[in-house]
Amino acid sequence: MSIRLRLVLSYIAMLLVPLVLFGLALILFGIAAFGSLKSAFDVDFSHGNPVKRVIEQEAEDVAYLKTKIDGNPDALLQPDLLKELEDRFHKINMGLIVRKDQTVTYVSPYLKTSDSGQGLRLPRYGTTEVSSKPGHLGWGEGSLWITRQQDFLFSDQSQGSVFIYLNGSSFQKYLHAFSRSVVWTFLIILVGTNGVLTYFVSRSIIRPLRALRRAAEEIKEGNLNFEIVPHAHDELGDLSKAFEAMRRKLKESVELQLQYEENRKELLSNISHDLKTPVTAIKGYAHGIMDGVTNSPDKLDKYIRTIYNKAVDMDRMIDELFLFSKLDLGKVPFQFETVDLVSYVRDCAEDVQTDMEKKGAVFRIAELPDPPLPVTLDRDKFRRVLLNIIENAVKYSDPDRCDVTMRLFAHEGHAVLQIADRGQGISAEALPHIFNRFYRADPSRNTATGGSGLGLAIAKQIVEEHGGSISASSEIGQGTTITIMLKQSAQTQEGSGV
Repeated sequence: MSIRLRLVLSYIAMLLVPLVLFGLALILFGIAAFGSLKSAFDVDFSHGNPVKRVIEQEAEDVAYLKTKIDGNPDALLQPDLLKELEDRFHKINMGLIVRKDQTVTYVSPYLKTSDSGQGLRLPRYGTTEVSSKPGHLGWGEGSLWITRQQDFLFSDQSQGSVFIYLNGSSFQKYLHAFSRSVVWTFLIILVGTNGVLTYFVSRSIIRPLRALRRAAEEIKEGNLNFEIVPHAHDELGDLSKAFEAMRRKLKESVELQLQYEENRKELLSNISHDLKTPVTAIKGYAHGIMDGVTNSPDKLDKYIRTIYNKAVDMDRMIDELFLFSKLDLGKVPFQFETVDLVSYVRDCAEDVQTDMEKKGAVFRIAELPDPPLPVTLDRDKFRRVLLNIIENAVKYSDPDRCDVTMRLFAHEGHAVLQIADRGQGISAEALPHIFNRFYRADPSRNTATGGSGLGLAIAKQIVEEHGGSISASSEIGQGTTITIMLKQSAQTQEGSGV
């Protein structure tokens, strides 16, 4: 859920939830308050509307009162009738006041008067619309509300009035308690709802921000070995994912930079070591010439030739290092063309075979397919790959077992070229590293036999620039096989098979 939608829903909830809870609270308070108000009435509320029941009961009592007045108005001065009427009206929380002329002759004890009606502000005889405009007695601790005024004449023709009053104190208490409860409940619900919703919404926003802040502090301190796990599916979750991706990229960049730095140090160390050996030899032979050690022309010629050969080795090493650096930077131009690999390998083999015979080595092609194998390659660069592999095979082979075999065949849309020797073989520990620069399986690092350590590294880079792959398999004492796989050109894959 997005933050925007979450905020919109929270705003809606802040409006609806308090209203719903407030409505439920009103119902509960109304039920509770009505229960306390009902205790003031001695009426059966089990059936029908309680308000209607009170009104009906009042109408019955008033009708009964009229009947008594019409039959014998002087009976309102008798205690027995007054006691009966008092009991009837008391059940509905009402009381009676009887007035003869201007003298109050009876006041219900329920109305809690204390001075026989002295000081009461009663309506005048003959006042109309009393029930529509209730009066107020204004005495006692509560309030008395007039509901009805019944005027009549006593037997001696004196004016008489019966006032029916409702004791409003219970209603006042009810309204006071109800209004106070309603106000406090509304405030509590409003503050509580807004507080809870604000807490949860803000927490869903603040927690991811705190996690991102801690992650930023970790990165500032240089620590990248942690993980940011997004728990939300919103904008902050997307931000956390982007931050985690940035952290991984930054970590990879730092690790790559450290690896580059380590490789640079290793490269400088290897260059220093490989250049120092021939330089030391050159200095030694030159120092011997200067000291007059070469006391014969043959010895002098030998020293000079050795110096020359060491200089040639250094020049070759520098050329290979320069080529490797350019390949590593991608600054070597390639002239790709479609070439029949069968004819290309056959031509290269003829040139190599002559050099191999001079070194006393045996070189042969064990297998060549009959159909052509067109591939896309750079003739000069790929020739260097073959020469580097073959020279490496001769270098690590015993003189009496210097046998190099080349095979070429097609397999699943690829041209597969294998060069195998019967040399010393490579240990399983060293085999994964033979294509690394300056790596020699021989820890002695003798440049006379170990070379520059760049031959196979250069071969790998050139093959990969051709979109191919190069791998090695070896067994100690049995020899090594280098396998190169190049993708065949599309025009010839229809007729090629294994």
